[in-house]
Amino acid sequence: MEDSNGAEIKAPPPVQRRPPRPRGGGFTPEGFVAALRRRLSSGAAVAARASFAADSGDESGPPESSSSHSRRDSSGDTSSAGGPGDFTAFSFRAAAPVHRKAKESPLSSDAIFKQSHAGLFNLCIVVLVAVNGRLIIENLMKYGLLIRAGFWFNSTSLRDWPLLMCCLSLPAFPLGAFSVEQLAFRNVITDAVATCLHIILTTAEIVYPVLVILMCDSAVVSGFLLMFIACIVWLKLVSFAHTNHDIRQLTISGKKVDNAPSTDDMDSLQAPTLGSLVYFMMAPTLCYQPSYPRTENVRKGWLIRQIILYLIFTGIQGFIIEQYINPIVVNSQHPLKGGLLNAIETVLRLSLPNVYLWLCMFYCFFHLWLNILAEILRFGDREFYKDWWNAKTIDEYWRKWNMPVHKWIVRHIYFPCMRSGISKEVAVFVSFFVSAVLHEVNLLLCLPSHNHTNYLALFNHFWHLLGHLGGLLCSLFDVQ
Repeated sequence: MEDSNGAEIKAPPPVQRRPPRPRGGGFTPEGFVAALRRRLSSGAAVAARASFAADSGDESGPPESSSSHSRRDSSGDTSSAGGPGDFTAFSFRAAAPVHRKAKESPLSSDAIFKQSHAGLFNLCIVVLVAVNGRLIIENLMKYGLLIRAGFWFNSTSLRDWPLLMCCLSLPAFPLGAFSVEQLAFRNVITDAVATCLHIILTTAEIVYPVLVILMCDSAVVSGFLLMFIACIVWLKLVSFAHTNHDIRQLTISGKKVDNAPSTDDMDSLQAPTLGSLVYFMMAPTLCYQPSYPRTENVRKGWLIRQIILYLIFTGIQGFIIEQYINPIVVNSQHPLKGGLLNAIETVLRLSLPNVYLWLCMFYCFFHLWLNILAEILRFGDREFYKDWWNAKTIDEYWRKWNMPVHKWIVRHIYFPCMRSGISKEVAVFVSFFVSAVLHEVNLLLCLPSHNHTNYLALFNHFWHLLGHLGGLLCSLFDVQ
């Protein structure tokens, strides 16, 4: 169009009008169903249902459609694709179903192991810290700070010098065992004579410190350390004699075995040398072999950190003994005079500090001290313990928590019993019994019997021995 002056006049834009609704209350169900279907299939409804499912804990909600993914990827805004703010979707209506599938309660037997329990674990940690914090405050208010500078060594420690001399003389027994093996490998003496000499040496090695402790009336800590070292030397002497006896049978006597050893194994079957004996007596293992896997170098920085941690945890053990265990033992009655219930109550009071002391001892000795020795000697096999905290049976726990003793028992007790034709049940019984004796004799022999407080310690170790025997019975009858 043109006006009177010849200028062109633009036409107004067309106006889009909604088609008129049918009059007379006309309702078409087909149109409503089609509109509802389009609404439910839109990206907004899918996103809303997913948001509702997440809020209501329903993991079976419908997956998000690809159209909503593409729309969100193209725009970068979830609101344009009908995000969680679109509460006009069907999933937020009262007509939307809430219960979509059969589900168990979180603490039911079928679902309790299918989920994380980190919250309950954190709650247990909070309760543990609160309870033990109260016990620490109560102990400090009642006794004060009991740790003394002369806890480890004082003027009375000088009277235990015979125990120190006994400990320094223990290396004479490994030298005697080495001399016996040299004579046996040169055929100067027979295997029977060598076995008898080893029996005499090992028996004298374990009886000698016991007599010194009983004659000197030593302190508990000094006697424990001497018996602990003596038991380690005794185990090493038994392994040294047994292993070399087996090497002589395989090399000199030419005894046949079912599966032939490999070339590397045959190369390791050699007569003992003084260097191999000295390394074995210092290495963190109880099982002798002519050679061991070695590491390439010594990590000096790592070694210094482990030594610092060892000193810290050793001090923590002394604090627990002096601050918590000694007051309970000193203030307790004689277990044979105060009644059985009184003794059991005292043992239960000792249970909590004993658990903390045991955990510190385990970490300090099996992890820190043995790794320090292994690092200094470049000892390669450092499997001193396994994941005993995940053990499902008692016998599995006893097999995992002390690997040096477990390997010694399997190698020198269990396998010989099985080779001699003894049934598996009897071999397991003998192995557990020897383990119980080795664990308890070190504690029982170092306690002077005239002090009434040590009777309580003996009573406590008696229950510990019953725990070993309980583990034995559970392993025999396969009790979970």
